Amino acid sequence: MSTETTNAALFERAQAVIPGGVNSPVRAFRAVGGTPRFIRSAQGAYMVDAEGQRYIDYIGSWGPMILGHGHPAVLEAVQRAATEGFSFGAPTEREIELVEAIIEQVPSVEQLRLVSSGTEAAMSAIRLARGATGRSLLIKFEGCYHGHADALLVKAGSGLATFGHPTSAGVPAEVVQHTMVLEYNNVEQLEEAFALQGAEIACVMVEPIAGNMNFVRSSVPFMTRLRELCTRHGALLVLDEVMSGFRVALGSAQSLYAKLIPGFKPDVSVFGKVIGGGMPLAAFGASRAVMQHLAPLGPVYQAGTLSGNPVATACGLATLREIAKPGFFDALAAKTKRLVDGLETVAREEGVPLVGDCEGGMFGFFFAESLPQNYKTVMAGGTERFNRFFHAMLDRGVYLAPAMYEAGFVSAAHSDADIDATLEAARTALRA
Repeated sequence: MSTETTNAALFERAQAVIPGGVNSPVRAFRAVGGTPRFIRSAQGAYMVDAEGQRYIDYIGSWGPMILGHGHPAVLEAVQRAATEGFSFGAPTEREIELVEAIIEQVPSVEQLRLVSSGTEAAMSAIRLARGATGRSLLIKFEGCYHGHADALLVKAGSGLATFGHPTSAGVPAEVVQHTMVLEYNNVEQLEEAFALQGAEIACVMVEPIAGNMNFVRSSVPFMTRLRELCTRHGALLVLDEVMSGFRVALGSAQSLYAKLIPGFKPDVSVFGKVIGGGMPLAAFGASRAVMQHLAPLGPVYQAGTLSGNPVATACGLATLREIAKPGFFDALAAKTKRLVDGLETVAREEGVPLVGDCEGGMFGFFFAESLPQNYKTVMAGGTERFNRFFHAMLDRGVYLAPAMYEAGFVSAAHSDADIDATLEAARTALRA
């Protein structure tokens, strides 16, 4: 093997021409230390790095690869679409088919606009909510990530009535002055915020199942009260399902809450990842009445040269058709639960505190005695142990997210043998 193809050599080369050597920060391994793995290829449940090392993949491109890598039906659809043209800058029939497929599974959405990234979809959903309500104030929750738009790169102020301040250089304080950051799953704080400024709130944006502080569910009382308060005060409830959409259930996370909360539905929904099948594609949708505020029908402007890209829509449509087949999510959920239950069992046998949770093909685990309910409790400890565990698993051919605050993903391509191998690796790694 040439030294030019080692992960270390590629990382050194990358750092000379790409900031930090990566095109998205978490890939740099800064949270866990060490050298990032440069992936050469992937198939099924596996990725192979530049040095030829194969890994069982629990990142799945951060969620989209719900079928695994290189699914035959998806490959065939993408190859066929590519021969017809990469991009037209004009509408195609496949855009309609993909939107219809999404709407069919998500009753809260009557119309949908396709875009190219989750950040773009979340940013556009907020602009739409502000345009539809004529208000400016946005509420988000600490630990929920909605992309890197300026108004969303904000952390909590020192008190409830104090607005947040930027978490990134280059974001003026004036840009985030209309963003309020509250604690996830804190009903009392939510009620106080609406009591203070309910008439000014345009929307509340929340991940129903947070995936960027590991895997943390919004509680049923919290989601119930959130829906009630938005309705009472005329604010729009925006569910960011970029990660959970079509990942935790065919109807997305909102379908799970609809079973638990009578009449529950969001006003606006944001999707990404799975609906693109691994291609750059995302979307935001709502009722027809709300979506009519968008240009060219209304005054809220949003546009994109590559929105509804014909190759991306082919990939997404083929993926949605596969996951809509009977029994798909039952089988996927069973695999994921087997993995999480197995991790808890192995940890218990090794005398290590570990607790996990999962839904559909999305999971998380914490080196803790009980499941955290918000960002503060997620970050309370366990970092050093996670970092040791991560590298020990990586050395044994298991690729987990390189940070303790990221959720993991199981695909339909993972076999029982893959899960058994993962649990065996975990038993050894927990002793590290």
